[in-house]
Amino acid sequence: MDAESSFKVSPETERFLCERLLDEKKPISERFRVLFSLRNLRGAAPRNALILATRDSSNLLAHEAAFALGQMQDADAIPALEAILNDLSLHPIVRHEAAEALGAIGLECNVPLLKTSLASDPAQEVRETCELALSRIEELKNTSVSETSPFLSVDPAAPAACSSVNELREILLNDDKSMYERYAALFALRNLGQDEAVSAIVESLGANSALLRHEVAYVLGQLQNKKTSDALSQVLRDANEHPMVRHEAAEALGSIADEQSIALLEEFAKDPEPIVSQSCEVALSMLEFEKTGKSFETPINLLPLNTPNLPEIKIKKIMQFGFQDEISKSLECRKSKSHIHRPIVPVGEMQENMEGWGEKTNHID
Repeated sequence: MDAESSFKVSPETERFLCERLLDEKKPISERFRVLFSLRNLRGAAPRNALILATRDSSNLLAHEAAFALGQMQDADAIPALEAILNDLSLHPIVRHEAAEALGAIGLECNVPLLKTSLASDPAQEVRETCELALSRIEELKNTSVSETSPFLSVDPAAPAACSSVNELREILLNDDKSMYERYAALFALRNLGQDEAVSAIVESLGANSALLRHEVAYVLGQLQNKKTSDALSQVLRDANEHPMVRHEAAEALGSIADEQSIALLEEFAKDPEPIVSQSCEVALSMLEFEKTGKSFETPINLLPLNTPNLPEIKIKKIMQFGFQDEISKSLECRKSKSHIHRPIVPVGEMQENMEGWGEKTNHID
């Protein structure tokens, strides 16, 4: 994460966020709010808090913390991510996310461990993620892969160059293709976005690979197409489906947010599988914030590092006098593979949003 996509807070606020993230007595939705704020910060304290969170008793929170470390592309997190991938006592969803994070960071030094886990990890979804990560690192080494996604996320594969929906569909549904090729086809279809492409994506919810199915559900959440809610509802209802797939289906339904989806999330917030029930709880909490026009992130005094003419004292007064929603709205999360399915607003756009605040706050200078 560079200065263009990170923010600064006071040491007191940073400490508060880190402590709140690791407080297992707090509701899972509140801890997710903090996590989404911390992943927009740089430095040892946010990184170390996220690393500690990867060992949380909530597998959902632990996997989200590992994902955040990958999206931050912080090389200092590599030793911790390697330890997670090596620790077979951790849930496969957490180890999977650690492998994906190592691929997102994209350094050659990650290759030996990924190869070892590819050969030896007992969970298929983890082995397939290692295959993906290795292919991504190789692609980065041999080509000038663009890191820019329309959803401002670090994707596990670069989208395929092909623009034919039929050809991409054939690749996506072909079990003989490599996982990287199928992911590349999936992201290309996502970027095309038309109804025919979305239908092809929905069709791949029947793929043999749970890893691929979970990414498909995640992509459908990014697209927020209400026509996919029935298919996602079937996934969430299927108690025999892998929890990582049901988790992504729940979050995707939360991003679609029609009445049927909300009712289903309320029903499955009581699911016996914690990964599923907590996903529904977090999705419902996000919706409650969106109803009031607020960001799901913890409302803190985040400032772009290069935003001029907005001294800290004025920000504190803005927060005190009720303009915090305007700050929060300009700080939407990355892809959130919740992983909120909305991008963070670029700094330049945020600066435009902040123009005119001086006039609003002159009376409190």
